[in-house]
Amino acid sequence: MIEIKRIIQPIDCDTILNRSRSGGGIFSELFFENKVFNSVTLEDGKIEEVSGGIDKGVGLRVISGDKTFYGYTNKVENSSLLDLAKEISSAVKSQKISAKELKKIDFKEEKDADFKDFLKGTLDDRVEKLKLAESFLPRGSNYLKHYKLVISDSIQEVAIINSEGKEIIDRRLNTIFIVQVVLAKDEIIQTGYEPIGGSEGFELFEKIDLGKTVKSSFERAKMMLDAPKAPAGSMPVVLSSEAGGTMIHEAVGHGFEADYAQEGLSVYSGKKGELISSTLVTVADDPTLTGKRGSYRFDDEGTASSETILIENGCLKNYLYDLLSAMKDGVVSTGNGRRESYRFKPIPRMSNTYIKPGNHSPEEILKETEKGLFVKKMGGGQVNPVNGDFVFEVSEGYLIQNGKLVSPVRGATLAGNGPKVLLDIDMVGNDLGFGIGTCGKGGQGVPVADAQPTLRIKSLVVGGEGNPPWEK
Repeated sequence: MIEIKRIIQPIDCDTILNRSRSGGGIFSELFFENKVFNSVTLEDGKIEEVSGGIDKGVGLRVISGDKTFYGYTNKVENSSLLDLAKEISSAVKSQKISAKELKKIDFKEEKDADFKDFLKGTLDDRVEKLKLAESFLPRGSNYLKHYKLVISDSIQEVAIINSEGKEIIDRRLNTIFIVQVVLAKDEIIQTGYEPIGGSEGFELFEKIDLGKTVKSSFERAKMMLDAPKAPAGSMPVVLSSEAGGTMIHEAVGHGFEADYAQEGLSVYSGKKGELISSTLVTVADDPTLTGKRGSYRFDDEGTASSETILIENGCLKNYLYDLLSAMKDGVVSTGNGRRESYRFKPIPRMSNTYIKPGNHSPEEILKETEKGLFVKKMGGGQVNPVNGDFVFEVSEGYLIQNGKLVSPVRGATLAGNGPKVLLDIDMVGNDLGFGIGTCGKGGQGVPVADAQPTLRIKSLVVGGEGNPPWEK
């Protein structure tokens, strides 16, 4: 028996759910969580941090009309939950919300929760892996000023029980390895950063090449130290699949989340069925992909995961729904109701979001680009989630001339508008590269992945301090 089953066994869920709705609620839900987490950090030759623990609690949600009432407690016992149910019921009653029927609440067919064996890893195992990774850093480098290596992993068990008769028990694994190196030469500073992870246990380290990850991060930063400054101006930009899907996730992804669309906070509000991108572009969100960081069997409302096509050949087909936003639109949840923990209510969130591969090889795309910027790795940036305007740093970029990569460049930024970028994609590669991260929204962070094939954008504003060589 997994631990969450033992935790919920003595709880009178039916009584608590019924009591919570007695003030006028039309739907109620209990979200139980038991999470074991660990993190070890090796920094500049020393184990600087070892942390871990268990986070256990339960959240209680009631929907009345189109409003959500939420509370939580870390005391998983009948008395505490009944008190919480009474408080929420009183809050619902005091709001005097007009009675409203639940338009539609349809839980997709359940999948069997097949809890496969996985490797947990001990503290010694984590330290051993970090020291092995450290051994691949060049000894005695005059440029290496700082490095940090991190292993974080968690086992989250959840039980979701609601007033519609849904009962789901699930277990989610997540493991991540991060390498960060800082190199300096004279007054130039460059950072190499690489996260690798997925929804699996310590077996992740049987699949990844630690040496390759560490060495490539170092070599990328070292190469950028000697690279000339990036040129400034509008030019074609080729985004390598190795850049991951940062652009699709940050610049346009949140606009597909149904709550933003319903509140008018998305440029895609009310545009379902309209052409919003190049016809070469198809975008999907798919939590069923095996082992990806944003993968799950059930979302945090108990809806079975499935692929959602957001854009098909340029046409907006769907949004990402949780139960509440699906109720408002009279549709079925897409299984994207997610939350950071029992302390938060679920909201529509991305999982593994990506542009599907096209027909051109990456080599063909490069060959057919006379001039421009080739982006191999993206850095951080800023995005306006309402209109999609963005500025991203380029951590590894190259100039393109006559269909070839001619020189690395440093200090480049990309500025533009996400929706316009989708319209300006004129070549889509037949490859696919994934990136990972933790996505923030509404004060919550959830694990995600994003991906794209190699893409060519007709024109983007590149920020830099150099002059384009083709203008000489």
